[in-house]
Amino acid sequence: MSVRELVVLGTASQVPTRHRNHNGYLLRWDGEGILFDPGEGTQRQMLRAGVAAHDINRICVTHFHGDHSLGLAGVIQRINLDRVPHDVRAHYPASGQRFFERLRYATAYRETVVLSEEPVSGEGASLAETEAYSLEARRLSHPVESYGYRVVEPDGRRMLPEKLAEHGIQGPDVGRLQREGRVNGVTVEEVSEPRRGQRFAFVMDTRLCEGVYALADGCDMLVIESTFLDEDDQLAKDHGHLTAGQAARVGHEAGVRHLVLTHFSQRYNDHEEFERQARAAGFEGELTIAQDLIRVPLPKR
Repeated sequence: MSVRELVVLGTASQVPTRHRNHNGYLLRWDGEGILFDPGEGTQRQMLRAGVAAHDINRICVTHFHGDHSLGLAGVIQRINLDRVPHDVRAHYPASGQRFFERLRYATAYRETVVLSEEPVSGEGASLAETEAYSLEARRLSHPVESYGYRVVEPDGRRMLPEKLAEHGIQGPDVGRLQREGRVNGVTVEEVSEPRRGQRFAFVMDTRLCEGVYALADGCDMLVIESTFLDEDDQLAKDHGHLTAGQAARVGHEAGVRHLVLTHFSQRYNDHEEFERQARAAGFEGELTIAQDLIRVPLPKR
């Protein structure tokens, strides 16, 4: 059975707290796993969350500040120690190549797994096309080069039981119709309707910019930083971050179904205020204030 869910490994910003580890997020997408922004301590958080190195097919790093990348060294070594049986691909800003190499080879270990380095540059690009999804990146606005990522499922078709029955299509013929497009003179278009593929976006450290809205557009789930509360909006702007209200307005304007706020500054103790400000900003969809080690399923199609 396919599983699509977000496993939250860490939710703090620059400084971890007693209850919040540095960043780390695993997106389970059917049989693959995409690890985003493994900060310090990610390997241990994976153990606590029931995530294995074998679950990782891709690593996506938004930028090379420590709270988003210091865990790379341990994660990469664990992938090799466990002899993960598949190749792993790593995406990160090309301008941070020296940082990636330093983290990849921070200490001595034996390489047993093919890790492909696939850096991102320019304003963003299409990074991968698989049967299950396409992976895209867009440039964000932060003091260092930063990218957000977007996972898009190809559009498909939803079979309509009443139309199948009307045309006498049943049993194995349903599968044949989906694979071949026509069975006994009946086309798949006659017994189905278009189904838009699911969309997921991951937006970390950034000011409001064109890239934020392009990534968020029409997403079923948007994971987005909300480092500051609205009263500290000047701090957010100065340091290249978003407030809870700004993140929520993005979700509202982009038509996001499920908004996940994360990357909280250690200055705040009342995290319910993030929810209050997000609702006050007009977001009416499903809302999660992320906590370490929770699992958040993608909305059903």
